[in-house]
Amino acid sequence: MRHLAVLPFCLLVACGPAPVAVSKAAVHPDSFSVTGAQTRPNAQITADFLDLEFQMESGQSLPRLTRFEGPVSVRMTGAVPPLAEQDLTLLLGRLRAEAGIDVAQVPAGAPAQITVEFASRAELRRLEPSAACFVAPNVTTLTEFRARRGSAALDWQGLQRRDRLAIFVPADTSPQEVRDCLHEEIAQALGPLNDLFRLPDSVFNDDNFQSVLTDFDMLVLRLHYAPALANGMTRAEVATRLPGLIAALNPQGAYPGGWTRPSTPRAWTDALRTALGTPGTAATRLPAAKRMLSIAQSQGWTDNRLGFSWFALGRLLAPTDPAGAERAYRAAAQVYARLPDGGVHLSHVLMQLAALSLGSGRPEQAMTLADQALPLAMRGQNAALQASLMMIKAEALTQLGRDTEAGALRLDSLAAARYGFGDAQAVRAREVEIATLARGGPGG
Repeated sequence: MRHLAVLPFCLLVACGPAPVAVSKAAVHPDSFSVTGAQTRPNAQITADFLDLEFQMESGQSLPRLTRFEGPVSVRMTGAVPPLAEQDLTLLLGRLRAEAGIDVAQVPAGAPAQITVEFASRAELRRLEPSAACFVAPNVTTLTEFRARRGSAALDWQGLQRRDRLAIFVPADTSPQEVRDCLHEEIAQALGPLNDLFRLPDSVFNDDNFQSVLTDFDMLVLRLHYAPALANGMTRAEVATRLPGLIAALNPQGAYPGGWTRPSTPRAWTDALRTALGTPGTAATRLPAAKRMLSIAQSQGWTDNRLGFSWFALGRLLAPTDPAGAERAYRAAAQVYARLPDGGVHLSHVLMQLAALSLGSGRPEQAMTLADQALPLAMRGQNAALQASLMMIKAEALTQLGRDTEAGALRLDSLAAARYGFGDAQAVRAREVEIATLARGGPGG
């Protein structure tokens, strides 16, 4: 499921709910590029694949591999948003071309193995309070899901194979949020059910930095449907076949050493949930962020989890200690800049630094940081982040008296902003937030 708990996109501490209305005038950005190639060794991919396949987010283990047999059909029902059709078409095309999965869309009234039902955000939140969207086995509709809640029918551990699943997505949110839900939930409906914080280049990670399926995710899904694997295989049985499969699919990873990403201790995950998630309070968030960082440092991590620990600390310090927040963000930026797959993460950190610079009267520095982050945001296919960076740069230009350039940049940002935030009201609210920040007002 795609969680609401961790929202790295938010500007400084502004983490309000997503827009509730989506304009039909929203424009689908067409300038994005795809993600980069694999760089981790195959031994690490083997460990990652096994943990993704045979564990769940809840910590429970899964006894067997399960997948669909034969062609997979997908349909959308309910209040389908205007751009969802286009995003689903693009996604399914990628799954066929990059993961080798025989998957296709069928009309709403036709039988399907995977049903994507759109409902109101409020209705979904009542069923899964911490989830932006979610997937469930052995059901087709939200009504059926409600009726079977708490029953063995919804237990992933009892599945022998996958026959029919339903994905529930809010209809009253931004086009980008819909697209992100389609990517993550269809990937989990087809493949692994787990998320791992140690994966920087994957949507199978609850930090929500990655917006769309990456090359690593496509490799995982291709492995999941490899002919040498089958429904019912145990972890041990899959482990014996993986090395040869991965070597054939990822020959460039056939080298020893490289990245070593051990498992994430529960204490760090619990601290993260308190710091940035719904269970936290004002009194507990900052200590939890400091605890995250302490655990990361004691573990000797140098990977994305150390960067995220610094990032979380920066987020919590920003309202009361901007200088401390800037130091934390710069530490996070140094971590992500060293990682071969840290570009999208770095773009989020640079946005926070640009916002701090704008709010403290350093418009030239804000522009420099925004310019560094923009190409990374575009490669990460994050329209909301791209639009925010353009808005920050436009406000910096305004501060420098370059009003004509600022106006032109605001116009250029509208396509990404409509896709990333939703309707004109939501876009305007973001512009006002950044303008207030530029005048030295609060960041959230």
